Amino acid sequence: MALLLIAGIFGLSREGAKLVSQQKADKATVVLDAGHGGTDPGKIGVNGEKEKKLNLEIALLLKKELEEHDILTRSSDEGLYDSNSKNKKVQDLQKRCDLIHKTAPDCMVSIHQNSYTTPEVKGAQVFYYTHSAEGKKLAEDLQSALVEKVDPDNNRLAKGNTSYYLLKKTDVPAAIVECGFLSNPEEAQLLTSEEYQKKLSKAICDGVLKYLGKSKKSDKSST
Repeated sequence: MALLLIAGIFGLSREGAKLVSQQKADKATVVLDAGHGGTDPGKIGVNGEKEKKLNLEIALLLKKELEEHDILTRSSDEGLYDSNSKNKKVQDLQKRCDLIHKTAPDCMVSIHQNSYTTPEVKGAQVFYYTHSAEGKKLAEDLQSALVEKVDPDNNRLAKGNTSYYLLKKTDVPAAIVECGFLSNPEEAQLLTSEEYQKKLSKAICDGVLKYLGKSKKSDKSST
């Protein structure tokens, strides 16, 4: 399956949008979103690690797994906001949504880390917009791959959500992958390991490709 790679784009010019449109004629497109960034660190782990850093590291590894497969919302430790913005968080999320809408990908995957009030809670979990049937399919494929290839003892299921901004404001199949709990000492340490991050990125890649394969077959059967 041929897919499209354009890394580090924060917005598309008219010419860039035209190029993407031409290339998309025979290639699937995946937007990879590394959550948080810049002045927004996300969650802070029990080991002091910042979520934004781990999100970016995993997203960049996933980009390598999906070579010529994806578009990144950010490729460095920067938020998608203007330095003089009065509400950087809102503008950051709006610009991520704008990028997704302009590129009209086949799906979007956002990388995040979780946290909870008690340290024993752990395990990767994938979220989708409750009212999106395709988002649910994508999330279930991602969750299955993460359980099978990263943590067979993880009994979590893909879960619907109606409050995540990026899910409810995005009109393409989308999923948020919470790779693990930074509040769990064991998992927080694993998430800083490049070897473990590679396992996560390979599993997420497999889930994405499985979903895209299903999606393309469904498209052909309906024509």
